[in-house]
Amino acid sequence: MTQTINVKDANDLLTTGQAILIDVREANEFAEQHIPYAISLPLSSLEKDFKQLALPENTVTLVQCLKGSRGAMACETLLKMGRTADTIMNIEGGISAWQAADLPLVGGETQKTLPIIRQVQIVVGLLIALCVILGFSTSTLGFALAGIFGGALFFAGVTGWCGMAKLLMKMPWNRGAA
Repeated sequence: MTQTINVKDANDLLTTGQAILIDVREANEFAEQHIPYAISLPLSSLEKDFKQLALPENTVTLVQCLKGSRGAMACETLLKMGRTADTIMNIEGGISAWQAADLPLVGGETQKTLPIIRQVQIVVGLLIALCVILGFSTSTLGFALAGIFGGALFFAGVTGWCGMAKLLMKMPWNRGAA
């Protein structure tokens, strides 16, 4: 079971240098806004990148994402890598709770584009809706395509790799975000 910590206690540990903070959101999310003490190690490459930090075993490691679910997955990954449960904690509510507590953040003054994950949700949601309409109106192929898009979302959620996000990051409106 992953330990959690509230934002106030996490801030106290970080400001006194008693812990390090790993932000497991994707690099573009980190670039938009992050907690001042955070090290960006996206969940999709956490296992490889965390090893390169070469931290002592007893280092208290706080993990954070947007709201907490990716942080919990990251904690489980770190536990599987041999870190001890008493040194790993997920920040409850992630950066959203940190912001709600009016704690300091870096960036976020101007957000020019929607976060990539929101863009993926909009595009794939629209494609699935259009495919279902196609399925009901003319061809059952629409239902098959909707199933493929749903399967791709499932794959992205399980693996942390999303081809649609990679494609959207190359779009002209996102070039400054990545």
